[in-house]
Amino acid sequence: MVFGRRALEGVASMSAHAWSGRSVLLTGHTGFKGSWLSLMLRGLGARVHGYALDPIGEPSLFERGRIAETLATDCRANLLDLPTLTAALERAAPEVVLHLAAQPLVKVGYADPVGTFATNVMGTAHLLEACRRVGSVKAIVVVTTDKVYRNEEDGQAYAESEPLGGHDPYSASKAAAEIVSASYRSSYLHGVVPLATARAGNVLGGGDWAADRLVPDCIRAFEAGETVHLRRPGAIRPWQHVLEPLSGYLTLAEHLLASDGEKYAQAWNFGPEPSSVCTVEEVAIQVAELWGAGAKVTASHEEGFHEAGVLRLDSSKAASLLQWHPRWTLSQALGATVEWHKSFRAGEDMQRVCERQIEAYAQGRVAHG
Repeated sequence: MVFGRRALEGVASMSAHAWSGRSVLLTGHTGFKGSWLSLMLRGLGARVHGYALDPIGEPSLFERGRIAETLATDCRANLLDLPTLTAALERAAPEVVLHLAAQPLVKVGYADPVGTFATNVMGTAHLLEACRRVGSVKAIVVVTTDKVYRNEEDGQAYAESEPLGGHDPYSASKAAAEIVSASYRSSYLHGVVPLATARAGNVLGGGDWAADRLVPDCIRAFEAGETVHLRRPGAIRPWQHVLEPLSGYLTLAEHLLASDGEKYAQAWNFGPEPSSVCTVEEVAIQVAELWGAGAKVTASHEEGFHEAGVLRLDSSKAASLLQWHPRWTLSQALGATVEWHKSFRAGEDMQRVCERQIEAYAQGRVAHG
């Protein structure tokens, strides 16, 4: 069943008719962002074919949101298995490929650098190789991260023209995925299939239970009646609700599908308004206030592994050329996240909670309070 299709027309730049009945291959559909995007695409009337490993951990948004029932097909396999990946594309015959599958955590990248590079670099190469073998593909969006830039810690907001880099294995692997994508675009896909990359990060939202992420760590602690100990309270990040970059990916894909889509085949930033760029401590305090009685935050100043102290993103190109703009303030994003997790604790139907928040976002409404 397609929910609220007319209401979702505001999610991206074109109407839901741009997606109705369209075959889409989504890698990483069992993950946090992939689960939300599966529901958005289903709401727009697309036929979603998923390709990913099994969801990690329990609970997971994929299981609790009953995402499998929204899919046309659900293939569980590794990106490094090129024959299986190619066969999955051939069966799905997708017009749009949205590549979200990745090893997404900085800390895991330090613990398993080889696996991180294999998944994020060679996995991307395999996906693009499979795409160029399948004649149905008309648009490709490869999702990387806002951490692909060579961060000089100077506080500037990085635009798409800035040099790529990456101090840690995760960031470096994603920068390398950008280079792989650019190589496939210029060598094989230019003038054939428009390929764009999307850079976003520091997302938050309901259903994210990943370890070593600020808001999930806060919610786990508050549920257990424990104090949150912040590792780097002064670190600055461009925080945003998960629906923000996902709407950017959809808007970008729609532009790639247009008759002049080739001119959009480049890199794009999707980040929040400057007012949503703030410190770890400021975010944790807001989450504690929203959670209510018993929520406590303290700064541990534990250094641990290296992470950027300041990260800002310049999304003016997307605003100007794609007419994409963030819709929720940081306080609204955090409010929606806390409301989602309180609904989960209350035993609500989490697929419906997700749908309710997607509809609120599409209509420009606040999803809580």
